[in-house]
Amino acid sequence: MSAITVTKTAEDAASKALRVTVPVERVEEATAKAVRQYAKRARLPGFRQGKAPDAVVRRRFSNEIRQAVLEEVIREGWEEAKTFESLKPIADPSVRNLKFEEGQPVEFELLVEVRPELSLGRLGGFTLTRTLPPVTDQAVTEQLARLREQRATWLPVEGQKPAPGQMVRVDVAPIEDAEVKEAQPYTFVLGDGQALPALEEKVMTILPGQTVDTEVRFPDDHADAERRGKTRTVRLTLHEVKRQELPPLDDALARELGDFEDLGALTTGVRADLEAATRRDADAGVREQLVQQLIEANGVEAPPSLVDRMLHSLLHAYGVDHDKQEAFNTEFRPIAAQQVRRELLLSGIAEKEGLRATEADVDARIARIAEQRKATPAQIYASLEQAKRLSELERSITEEKVFDFLLSKSTVTEAKS
Repeated sequence: MSAITVTKTAEDAASKALRVTVPVERVEEATAKAVRQYAKRARLPGFRQGKAPDAVVRRRFSNEIRQAVLEEVIREGWEEAKTFESLKPIADPSVRNLKFEEGQPVEFELLVEVRPELSLGRLGGFTLTRTLPPVTDQAVTEQLARLREQRATWLPVEGQKPAPGQMVRVDVAPIEDAEVKEAQPYTFVLGDGQALPALEEKVMTILPGQTVDTEVRFPDDHADAERRGKTRTVRLTLHEVKRQELPPLDDALARELGDFEDLGALTTGVRADLEAATRRDADAGVREQLVQQLIEANGVEAPPSLVDRMLHSLLHAYGVDHDKQEAFNTEFRPIAAQQVRRELLLSGIAEKEGLRATEADVDARIARIAEQRKATPAQIYASLEQAKRLSELERSITEEKVFDFLLSKSTVTEAKS
């Protein structure tokens, strides 16, 4: 029997395109196998089960048999391709340019993503700077103000035009060709950048209950490039205005916000939280410096196929509209490329140094989380499994082990900003 042939047509560091040809004899064998399977379980009028002639079965189940044959020959072709190229795929291949005609060989292309082989030479000897800015009294005051805002109430304002910082409820209806379209309701705080500046300016000129027709101009830096600088006529109705009433910054608010005896304890807690956040940011800055120096020292590239895959994931995550995808890809390609380089680097080091998270590592981390949340490890495990976040936890532990290893081989100097 003739052999399946595999020809490499293109490749980069992370993908290969392979043309596969399955000879007629293999296709006919797969067809006969599919016919036998359908004949064995077919229930056709006038025939006992399993006794219908092949010709009848072929006619009755032609589409199903064709699909089964395709699946079989593609599976065989994929197995042959893996052996031919000694592939280590990171995902199932995609099939394209399929040709399947009766009496002819089946031809198709496989696009396979593979993990690039990294040549990791230098992993240490880097000098890194950990910048830890002090937590100022102003930062504490600003955070306390934000906590007050979280407990604020909104009180109606009657008979007055709205002002910045107040909340308004409006209806906005586009006017096109002298026809007023369906109105859309909006609620926003004036000055928070939630609405077009031109619309906010007009809102602040009318009283609650009033309706006006006005022109609204989109700013030149509007997120939607097609609307930049354009003007639209709308019908604007102001329904309601509210002002923010902040609670006093006192012991009562402190007790309401958490387990704090008084305002002094709340202030101390806020400062501690800000200092912890500052330390986390400083540590993250060190890690990113290290990643960049490792990428440069080891010449880690971002294969185009993996960058495209990353961009596709980002498009899906952000829910980008089809007509904006090209602009999104252009803007985010450098970010996607850097993320690909980072993931390849850390994964390669974890593999080379045997630093991947073990079952014992995961169990220990789950036990720690359970203790913090006053739950059982079984409950935390079930919760993570249900949310499909176990693999995320494993990646996080692996990354921590990799950075611990790398930082032990470099020098970190402290700096104040």
